[in-house]
Amino acid sequence: MKLAFLADPLSGFTTYKDSTFAMMREAARRGHAVYAFEQGDMALEGGIVSAQISEITLTGDADDWYRATPKASARLSEFDAVILRKDPPFDMEYVYCTYLLDLAEKQGACVVNKAQAVRDHNEKLSITQFSEFTSPTLVTSDSTRLREFHAEHGDVIFKPLDGMGGAGIFRIRSDGMNLGSVIESLTDLGRRTIMAQRYIPEIVKGDKRILVIGGKPVPFSLARIPQAGEVRGNLAAGGIGVAQPLTERDREIAEALGPTLAARGLLLVGLDVIGDFLTEVNVTSPTCFQEITEQTGFDVAAMFIDAVQQQVTGK
Repeated sequence: MKLAFLADPLSGFTTYKDSTFAMMREAARRGHAVYAFEQGDMALEGGIVSAQISEITLTGDADDWYRATPKASARLSEFDAVILRKDPPFDMEYVYCTYLLDLAEKQGACVVNKAQAVRDHNEKLSITQFSEFTSPTLVTSDSTRLREFHAEHGDVIFKPLDGMGGAGIFRIRSDGMNLGSVIESLTDLGRRTIMAQRYIPEIVKGDKRILVIGGKPVPFSLARIPQAGEVRGNLAAGGIGVAQPLTERDREIAEALGPTLAARGLLLVGLDVIGDFLTEVNVTSPTCFQEITEQTGFDVAAMFIDAVQQQVTGK
């Protein structure tokens, strides 16, 4: 197959932990042709969605890890699959990217994850579709409601709706210290909608990333355990990743959501679970492939490429 990865600049990859790199490596191992382009390489001209795309050859070196042909224009419909791996922020440029990918799909491109599904599933707000698995949650820009939610629950997490890697997440305990400042900052004085969730004490045991591929859960999660007094377990915020078998509750959540999300065009999803509660549904560029594989021997990238092949060929 010809697989085109829409990703951030390859020069910024950290190959020992990057999930997109793991996908590319597995695809190349199977003899598939690997291509790459960035969001800014896309264009709609003459009604056709194309991009300036390079073919990528992996060198096997951890640092100087690829060679790229000069960029050349190609229709996205020429590839067997276009794999969307652009990191957030999910800003208007990202939205415009999904609109172009929508058109490319109409022209015959197979986009993974489906562009409309990515656009329709805000990674924070999507949990509200599955409220039976969530802790008490409030979404608003209104400071009075946010204060009342804190007064009711006492220990609350506040976070923006468009962040990643734990950026902008605050915990306000029962004493309310800095409550007003956090609300004012995150909501931009009431101009921006945010999320508040009752604090889940089990975060000390890890914020579990559960990968769901083709509607089926990977049998191991990566528990990202906060360090040095942090409330955030995100690896980008210094958390330590520990792979562990799915619990009965983890599997219940994954098996309940997996088929629904897959039917919507989300081939790869990263569910975040703290204790027994679903906290996020990650659809843009879910990660943790390599950490799970290295610690358990389960080849997550192979499961993903299997799913891509199944979607493209039906076999």
